Formats: sequence, structure tokens, C-alpha cells
Amino acid sequence: MQKNKLSQFVKSKRKLAKITQPELALKANVGLRFVRDLEQGKKTLRMDKVNDVLLLFGASLTPVQNLFENE
Repeated sequence: MQKNKLSQFVKSKRKLAKITQPELALKANVGLRFVRDLEQGKKTLRMDKVNDVLLLFGASLTPVQNLFENE
């Protein structure tokens, strides 16, 4: 799996908070497998669970409009 900005963000925030993956899973009320998949950049994850993790770091998923040259 290829790492992406989301996976890098979560991993760096977790390390800054000095918590392990199992501790993060417990605090976010998600499974350890989910945290590992998230940090490894899995492309298909449940958005509600991603937000449960991000909430611990003061962040959330939000839509971003892409601007294209032809518009």
C-alpha cells in the first residue's frame, strides 16, 4: 500500500502524542487493524472511523473542491 497525506498525518500526530497504535485504537474506539490499515494508506476505509481517529488530533475529513484549468 502506498502512503498518502492522510496516513502520514495520522502517523506523525500519533508519534508526536507518544502513543502506540493499540493505544490510538483504544482511544478512538476503532480496531487495531483499522489503525494499521489507515497508517499504511489503505484506499478503502470507513469515513466515520477515519473521523473518529482524526477527532483525537483536532481534525476531520472535509470535501475540497478541485480547481481545473478549463473551468
